[in-house]
Amino acid sequence: MPLPVIDVPFEARHHCWFCGEPCHLLFEYHAQPHAPHPALAVPACKECRELAKKQPLTSLQECRIAVKDALMRRYSKHLAIGLNWTQEELAEADFTCKTLQCFQRSAWFMYEVAKGRLNFAGWPLQLDGVALTHTQADTRFMFDGVSYSSVFAAIEHYSKAMTLDKGFLSGIVALLGKQRFAYAVRLARLHIASPAACKRQVMRELMADHCASN
Repeated sequence: MPLPVIDVPFEARHHCWFCGEPCHLLFEYHAQPHAPHPALAVPACKECRELAKKQPLTSLQECRIAVKDALMRRYSKHLAIGLNWTQEELAEADFTCKTLQCFQRSAWFMYEVAKGRLNFAGWPLQLDGVALTHTQADTRFMFDGVSYSSVFAAIEHYSKAMTLDKGFLSGIVALLGKQRFAYAVRLARLHIASPAACKRQVMRELMADHCASN
């Protein structure tokens, strides 16, 4: 028997609840007794539906976070375009190689599509006009125009895209707070080739400055 489909706003009637891409499929979430909502179906594109099947977790919201993380990992190279270029720099780049010229024509579009899918917020879960409330905290982290499922997901992405020491970057963010994420990334890049002893000294100095300011 088909599961009930969540209420879909008119303007989103042909869009994936996970990423906003056009879609014509449904993802059926078969809730267990401990789930905060009943079994439901949500509109989903083929890619997100397959990702969601692998990580149903304990609620549709948790499943959605897992899908976003999977999309970020799958399209990390596309997202990295926005880390290394601006739209103007790409347009003005003087590429002579045909392969790079092809990249120049499509790169920013690929970045915008990947960013848009990650940033898509979906719409509230509602069934027959009744909101399906839940108590899960919002862990999303917005940085440089991209919405990450959490600050940890942002650390994962930047560490991979820029070949940074993930433990070092994570330690800086933990010490200084996610509001200084840009500074943490700059510091991690500055010490990208530094030995472990040097990084430990940097952390000690940051800790001393933090304690002095408090």
